[in-house]
Amino acid sequence: MKNSFRERLNYKAERFLSKGGTSIFKSLLILFIVVFVILTGLRLLLINLFPSLDYTGNIFRDIWVTFLEMTDPGNMNQDNEAPTYLKILTVLSGLTGVILLSMLIGFITTALDTMLYDFRKGRGKVIENNHTIILGWNERVVDVIRELILANESEDKASVVILSREDKEVMDNLITKRLPDTLTTEVITTQGDYANINELKRVNLESARSIIILANCSESATIAKKIASDVQSVKSILAITACQDGKNELPIIAEIFTKEKRDIISFFEDDNIIAIDSWDIMGKLLIQTSLTSGLDTVYKEILSFDGCEIYFYEDDWNETNFYELSYHMKDGIPLGVYSEEEGLVLRPPTDTILKNGDTVVILAEDDSTIAFENKQYFFPDNSKKIINKRLEQKRKRILILGWHKVAEVFIEEATDYLLEGSDFDIMFDTPTEELQDIIKKVTEEYEDFNINLHDSNPLDLEKLQTINPESYDTVVILSQSMEEQSADKIDSDTLIILLLLRKLLNKDNGLHIITQVLNSENQEIITQTNVDDFIISNKLITMILAQLSEETLMKNFYDDIFSEDGSEIYVKPATLYFDTFPQTISFADTIFCAHQRDEICLGIRKGDFSKSLDDNFGIKLNPDKDMAIQLTENDFLIVLSEDEL
Repeated sequence: MKNSFRERLNYKAERFLSKGGTSIFKSLLILFIVVFVILTGLRLLLINLFPSLDYTGNIFRDIWVTFLEMTDPGNMNQDNEAPTYLKILTVLSGLTGVILLSMLIGFITTALDTMLYDFRKGRGKVIENNHTIILGWNERVVDVIRELILANESEDKASVVILSREDKEVMDNLITKRLPDTLTTEVITTQGDYANINELKRVNLESARSIIILANCSESATIAKKIASDVQSVKSILAITACQDGKNELPIIAEIFTKEKRDIISFFEDDNIIAIDSWDIMGKLLIQTSLTSGLDTVYKEILSFDGCEIYFYEDDWNETNFYELSYHMKDGIPLGVYSEEEGLVLRPPTDTILKNGDTVVILAEDDSTIAFENKQYFFPDNSKKIINKRLEQKRKRILILGWHKVAEVFIEEATDYLLEGSDFDIMFDTPTEELQDIIKKVTEEYEDFNINLHDSNPLDLEKLQTINPESYDTVVILSQSMEEQSADKIDSDTLIILLLLRKLLNKDNGLHIITQVLNSENQEIITQTNVDDFIISNKLITMILAQLSEETLMKNFYDDIFSEDGSEIYVKPATLYFDTFPQTISFADTIFCAHQRDEICLGIRKGDFSKSLDDNFGIKLNPDKDMAIQLTENDFLIVLSEDEL
């Protein structure tokens, strides 16, 4: 059916106006000009038809008066002496002018408000280069930014761009409050859907250095929220790849909760895309920390950009033996060798000879201080021998107060480290059917271990006393609820339990207490409870995210040290190496002594400062190799070793 002229005109007008503000402005301006021409024409026509109406005798003045009357009705008094017919036209000019100008001013005001709104929401294009992009927003974001600020400290100018659905003002206020000094790093926030291709292009993704995708919910969220978060992250990875014409060239580090979504990401077969399972990492850290006290502090320094870090370093090694390398470097302790063919090999064989161009994994203060020289700087005392005493492995009793998904990983990993017959007692107030089913499944899977669930409240002093915490080797404190809770609520419950344990236990009972702390700002409060080790989970995960964004090869290092197979870091008593104390030796000597046990010494821990936050809990990594160290029977060596024995 043929459309009428009016319908076609309406359709074209609708299409034109739907193009946005520019078309509306043009339409109003054209309409104003057309009406002005019509009204001016009518005025001149009346004057020509009735010459007696021409009381001015000037055609240009009539045109000017019409314009003034349309733009400001107050100018209508200029026609006070005009005849009646012209006064009617004057009123018409004033009315149409008011209507059209009101529309034009209203449009301009709305457009200006929209523009200011977009500015407030950060809707403009981000013009940055070599920047780190953070997609999403959660409770870890401030710690991630803090680590990136430390990583960029040596640069003259760096930038971090955050794209999330969170309100820009909320983001800016929190960052300003928590990070008042960002040093050389500029933090830019913008609001938008980070799974949208156009939004990703707006933050200049093609010129970025790396991308970190944060989960949009917490670890204690429901499984439905976690799945939704994972779906959003996978969509974002697809959008990022599409922005690069289907081939990703950027390191992408993503928090993924579920195994199914991590498997999907593995289908990309892209080494630049790394999916982080925070539960898995936390569970492995908990079990390793339960085996050796002080390990959490070691990891905090190694994983952070503040202090000693891990570097992948290439040089012309001139066929130097790997274990002689430490003595040729003023700063740095070699830990292993990396190659694309064999991957990462920590603690390589004793006869390993380095070839020029080999990549060596080094613990050092900074990459700028790593320098290999052909000459040997340090000469350890080769006559110093160790007693090579080993710890005796025995069955252990572990008490878990509360529950968290990470506990499943903890028990799973513990079965690889502990002797069969070890005990796991879980104390939880009114366990849900879900938790009971989980414990039943874990019990059936690891039937060689004694795993029991106790329906009791750890926040009740009498009930906590009934279970007799002193009879256990290790106490692990986790979340007290299966429901979603804030980090501060979980940490508050943890603090109460620590205070109850402090009241119940003797000061020197030897019980090893480990707790998971979510909010890094609660660190100083927790230290007041004399807890042996506390893992600040949010902070450690953010450290890993930040380091992977700077160096994706770090994933090989994490996979090795967080696994029971291969090498791990342990804090071992000095009494395993020496039988007489005090021992006054150089750090180069401790490296030599550890090598006699097929270990690599990373540093020392002074037992007298194990409770002191100001002294980094006695931990000193990578000290000067010629520094004199006085070891007592209360001190420890921090080593890279095959096991904790």
